[in-house]
Amino acid sequence: MDEIIGFARLPVIVPDLTNVLDFLNDNWQPHFNTRDYEGRWEVLPLRTPGGKDTIIPEPINGEDGFADTPYMQKMPAVKQLVDILKCPVGSVRLLNLKAGAIIKEHRDIELAFESGYARLHFPVQTNDEVEFYVNNIRVIMLSGQCWYINANMPHRVSNLGNTDRIHLVMDVEVNDWLKGVFEASKKTTFKQRLDPVQTRQMIKAFREMQSEHTNRMADDLELKLLAQENDD
Repeated sequence: MDEIIGFARLPVIVPDLTNVLDFLNDNWQPHFNTRDYEGRWEVLPLRTPGGKDTIIPEPINGEDGFADTPYMQKMPAVKQLVDILKCPVGSVRLLNLKAGAIIKEHRDIELAFESGYARLHFPVQTNDEVEFYVNNIRVIMLSGQCWYINANMPHRVSNLGNTDRIHLVMDVEVNDWLKGVFEASKKTTFKQRLDPVQTRQMIKAFREMQSEHTNRMADDLELKLLAQENDD
């Protein structure tokens, strides 16, 4: 059974992002996925499909054309970081998990390095009582660092501290440059079985999207599920 990366600290030089804290009174919006959290979890969109400054569920493959929102123009350090990443960058947003809030355990469909997409976290403000778990292992992320989180794995977050936890989060496409960065990173990997029922539901959902990209993702899942069943 293949090993997959659960999380990794990536050797990316991160510019000083503290100036984003100057915009805490801007038009932050509640995260749209209200069933997955309790308390306040807010978003400031910096790069979205079409550059819209509203929060909607976003395609991970960027087929709709990602563009900067007006908020990005206020944050030159974030634009500098986007330029540092020599890979296609899709969604960029600031996420503020308010003190006392929790994000319930959940999974984000096929948002994983092995599937060709990676979610990167850049902590801007955090505290010692933030508990971020991936596959039941706590990941401690500090300001100034760059982390990859396999969002396809079960993950959850609790901010038990007295201050807000603010992360800059980007969804990027895996290319040769990013593969090289991962090769040089400190990684935690897992052997993971596919849940047959959940996997078939994902395949069905991908087929219903009726795009070339989602059909490829469905094909890949079908092959993985078949290989797992043959091994049993």
